[in-house]
Amino acid sequence: MKKVVGTLTVLLLTAAVVGLALLPESDADQTFRGGPTHTARRQQVTVSVMEQGTLESSSNVEIKCRVRGDNTITSVVESGAIVEPGDVLVTLETLAIDEEISERTKFYHLSESQAARSAADVARAKLAIREYEEGRFVKELADLQKQLAVAESRLLNARNRLKHSEMMQRSEYASDLEVEERNFAVDQAELNVNLVKTQIDVLENFTKKEEVVRLKGELAVAEATHEADVERALADKKRLERAREELQYCTIAAQSAGLVIYPNSEEWKDAPDVEEGATVHKDQILLLMPDLDQMQVKVGIHESMIDRIAPGMKAVVTLNKTVMEGEVSFVASVAKPAGWWTGNVVKYDVIVSLPQTDGLKPGMSVEVEILMATHNDVVAVPAAAVMETADGFACWVTDGVTATRREVTLGDSNDMLIVVTEGISAGEDVVLDPLANVPAAQQEAARIMQDAASQGPSLIDL
Repeated sequence: MKKVVGTLTVLLLTAAVVGLALLPESDADQTFRGGPTHTARRQQVTVSVMEQGTLESSSNVEIKCRVRGDNTITSVVESGAIVEPGDVLVTLETLAIDEEISERTKFYHLSESQAARSAADVARAKLAIREYEEGRFVKELADLQKQLAVAESRLLNARNRLKHSEMMQRSEYASDLEVEERNFAVDQAELNVNLVKTQIDVLENFTKKEEVVRLKGELAVAEATHEADVERALADKKRLERAREELQYCTIAAQSAGLVIYPNSEEWKDAPDVEEGATVHKDQILLLMPDLDQMQVKVGIHESMIDRIAPGMKAVVTLNKTVMEGEVSFVASVAKPAGWWTGNVVKYDVIVSLPQTDGLKPGMSVEVEILMATHNDVVAVPAAAVMETADGFACWVTDGVTATRREVTLGDSNDMLIVVTEGISAGEDVVLDPLANVPAAQQEAARIMQDAASQGPSLIDL
């Protein structure tokens, strides 16, 4: 309200200041020179804000790009087209994916062959353990046991010969040298027996365990290698399947019938996001299929007014000559980015929901009037009747001959009227444009301008 009155006052003061400097002091009285007046009366004052908005659907089926990386659009349906299920909407370039499928197929077959080879290595390692425990070890143990039996037999034979030589020596039929030779043969036989027993003990307690550990280690290595090969083959298979799946995603068809539109691009962009030759990325929205039974209006509200807008407020939406009643359903808490494309004006998005109405299409421009407040049975005067002074706000009340200054307390306002809570009663006539028609108002404005000029430019800003 103060902004409306202040702006009007600045314009009028600028136009009148030269003439006021020459106005005689005696003329600055309560004389009413004539001019337009307005009779204050009790009435209803509706406070609203009006902006241009755009129709959109509150429920959209989003058609997104599902191919990884950057992709080039080779064809796209026109925005606003009516499609049927199965109609092709968008096609993407497939050359890179075709090459990837060829590469992934080669890698998949190579990893499959490697997995088969490592599987054979695992089976071979398992067989090697059984082959040693049930074959080579048994054979080696049997050979040593055979050697032990032979050594023990030779030991027994050597001892028998020694006994015979000792008996013959007592009868003086054998020499001492012969007995000594028999003793040496017994010692040799005992060493052979002990040697074979040691070999059997080493085989059973050390060699077997060492060989089993080695074979099981080779088995573990073979199994780990096989698992890695299997995982690699599985990964290559998934990559191949994903590439084939993405090849199918390069052609996007309609799943249902309806209207197809392009998503709104950012205001600062010179070109649309979706067109033939454009580059798109994964999860980017390519097209929208709006539900025309659930339409709404998106409108930008200036930052100076956004604090007065709240969900639930009524709104009047005008499309050509059609007037619809809507309701504010959403008020953004964060402003849209301001820049050169918006004239550096900060605005907040406000959504106005609409009843189901035939003929509404996304993208249509509408005029939205949001009703912020309604004041019933209040005294209101035109904004042109109010002047901002050094002490506050004032009006001039006239009886047709004189104009009496009244200090007023103001309430809410719209583009035309200001609510007066104190200072003016219903039925009184107020002067419109008092700077042009009331000498006292002109003189007061001149004093304000002179005081502001003497104290610095910061006081001129009303």
